[in-house]
Amino acid sequence: MAIAYLGLGTNLGNKRQNLITAAALLAERVGDILALSGFYETEPWGFESDHSFLNAAIKLKTSLSPSSLLAFTQEIEIELGRTTKSKGFYQDRVIDIDLLLYDDVVLDTADLKIPHPLMAKRKFVLEPLSEIAPFVVHPILKQSIKDLKEQV
Repeated sequence: MAIAYLGLGTNLGNKRQNLITAAALLAERVGDILALSGFYETEPWGFESDHSFLNAAIKLKTSLSPSSLLAFTQEIEIELGRTTKSKGFYQDRVIDIDLLLYDDVVLDTADLKIPHPLMAKRKFVLEPLSEIAPFVVHPILKQSIKDLKEQV
């Protein structure tokens, strides 16, 4: 069993319900949710939009491999109405589920990078993540999530 941390974000539709539904589907399909952060309202990052985001972080225990976990999160995104995945540009979305950390794994493939390569630059990721995992250490940067949040 592995411990994975996921970031969730939404800025379309019933945002609170989108996060709750995504969390429920993750619990049903990928593992036991050990912690769910509060919901944080944030401004769009990397693009302009009239729609603010609602973000959260989840800690879960899973028997899935990182690539299988990614596949399940992408299926859930599609099921909840996400039609496209960001490829070099950002846009409004019903749901986004990012695999942030997976144990102490460092992985760099064409499809998946762990830890998430931009997480240390994103306050909207670090804020909810530091609520549920303040002392978890980023496996590349060797700093705690709490310390990373304070630097952003």
